[in-house]
Amino acid sequence: MMSEANEGKALVVEVGGTSYQRIPIRTRVVMPGDSLEEFIREYAPAHLRSGDILFVTEKIVAITQGRSFRLDEIQPRRLARLLSKYVTRTPYGIGLGMPETMEMALRECGTPRILFAAAVSAVTKALGRKGDFYRIAGDKARAIDGPTAGTIPPYNKAVVLGPENPVRVARELQTLVGVPGVDVAVVDINDIGGNILGSTLDRAGEQRLVEILGDNPLGQGHQSTPLGIIRRA
Repeated sequence: MMSEANEGKALVVEVGGTSYQRIPIRTRVVMPGDSLEEFIREYAPAHLRSGDILFVTEKIVAITQGRSFRLDEIQPRRLARLLSKYVTRTPYGIGLGMPETMEMALRECGTPRILFAAAVSAVTKALGRKGDFYRIAGDKARAIDGPTAGTIPPYNKAVVLGPENPVRVARELQTLVGVPGVDVAVVDINDIGGNILGSTLDRAGEQRLVEILGDNPLGQGHQSTPLGIIRRA
């Protein structure tokens, strides 16, 4: 386990008057066919203490569930090519701004929902409001990850969907690590914000965790730290 923060990130932050360590855990690259349980057992339990929160990126959960797809496996329909042209791309991720990721959103969320989200977004953007597309399309659309220049291979040429049943996954991992008093969260965090997709925390605990992870301490690229521990400093 790393004892220092990733480059450009602080190891300790203060939230609500309390200081927290955000300890990243460096691992090998998770591959399709890997067992999430074996992966977590390999890297996490020996470092956990009672009172810690183990946070796991949604990407490794999804990959081990068989929810990553090579770009050459995806054949975007004409509608996906059209809609993707109107998605704003950011330096932090491509989102649905390419035909392949938009195609997977159509499959995951259903064509009517994506079309409705796009129509509402077109109107509200013109009125100066942003974010309605993902609010309407939902978490499944928001969680889709496309390839970027900084993505670790082979996922620099793949689309990864959001994980299935993240709440159940968090509960199962809490049992797996076997350390009393440890909570687990499956998180979707990037450099512009994040969400807790599933956890063993209550709502207040999830809101606090989002604040603690607000600057994405696991990084966005080649850090190879898909797990981390939150611990009171």
